[in-house]
Amino acid sequence: MLLSEFNTADVRSLLTECLAVPRWVDAVLAGRPYADVDALKAAADLPLSSDEIRQAMAAHPRIGEKPASGWARSEQSGVDNADAFAAANAEYEAKFGHVYLVCASGRSGEELLKILRERLANDPATELAVAGRELIKIAELRLAKAVTA
Repeated sequence: MLLSEFNTADVRSLLTECLAVPRWVDAVLAGRPYADVDALKAAADLPLSSDEIRQAMAAHPRIGEKPASGWARSEQSGVDNADAFAAANAEYEAKFGHVYLVCASGRSGEELLKILRERLANDPATELAVAGRELIKIAELRLAKAVTA
């Protein structure tokens, strides 16, 4: 979609696909019109509350469990070791109580497993904040794919 279309069209569902946080969607919509894609990405770079992070994580599949379609399928295309992720995801979820969330696009399964294992050293509050920043990275990446100049 062209930025000019994004600035005028009903794009609430597109934004919700990028990040399932109503406040974020409303804020990005309220910032229109955007002069360029960089301005749109800058507007999307909003801090999320703990509740918003948890809400958005619920809309994401586990790394290593590729969905049949959608953004996450292409974003996880480098993940080829589902068995290793099953065990690592279980350990992560037991510690933190939520799915491991990382911007997977362009990363190998080996790299993503390494990141997961490193993040196991985080305390729950730190890890939730890290997941929130990853959610914003994912949203910005999705916006950049969906909206062109």
